[in-house]
Amino acid sequence: MLPKGPAKKVTIYVNEDTRYHAGPLWSAVFTFLQHKRVAGATVLRPIEGFGAHHHTHSFRMEATMEHMPIRIEFVDTEERVQEVLPSLYDMVRDGLIEVQDTTIVRDVKEEDADREPHHHAETRSAAKMMRIFLGEADRWKDEPLYDAIIKRLRMMDVAGATVYRGILGYGLKGHTHKEHMLSLHHDLPIMISVIDSEPKIEAAIKAVASMLIDGLIVLSDAEVIRVIRSLPPGEQPASSQG
Repeated sequence: MLPKGPAKKVTIYVNEDTRYHAGPLWSAVFTFLQHKRVAGATVLRPIEGFGAHHHTHSFRMEATMEHMPIRIEFVDTEERVQEVLPSLYDMVRDGLIEVQDTTIVRDVKEEDADREPHHHAETRSAAKMMRIFLGEADRWKDEPLYDAIIKRLRMMDVAGATVYRGILGYGLKGHTHKEHMLSLHHDLPIMISVIDSEPKIEAAIKAVASMLIDGLIVLSDAEVIRVIRSLPPGEQPASSQG
């Protein structure tokens, strides 16, 4: 059981086809974390997305399916994270390891009064979150609508977008959409999540709205928080130059 208070969140990004010895790297990392008895770990696989290189990876595209990104997350104490990081560095030769400060909120029998909080430098900026809801079967010309939307957002230099595929849902019409192995009809709910500056999102809304036939766009305020690094108590972050 993790104690209430400061902790570390570790996120590891690797490609699904990256190998480690005789098997997939992501599986080897997960097995290693189990062996080291970290508090818990989760392996996540998106269905489509793009990053800094703006290369689309999709489970529907055979040429890029094997390169789909895999994300492994776990949260544990700083001591345990420092214990496993050296081995993770050695295992992940092609990928990305991200460590963030986080806080465990949980009832415990007693608090450690001498524990001092971890300090970190942050940059914060206002942003907008746009969520687009549509059906998997929706089309735009000769391709799936959600695929066309992702391409349009890339052309507009939107910071990033992620497509989520639901397994069960219903909309305004009250029709239930459910994933079923034997079903030949694929019209499951799709949600595209996009975060960027307000001007970029406003432009994206106009572009996406012209493509939707029967869908929903939800706009909300967001705050982007970038954790730069941990700082010892009393140390001030260096001021940016230029």
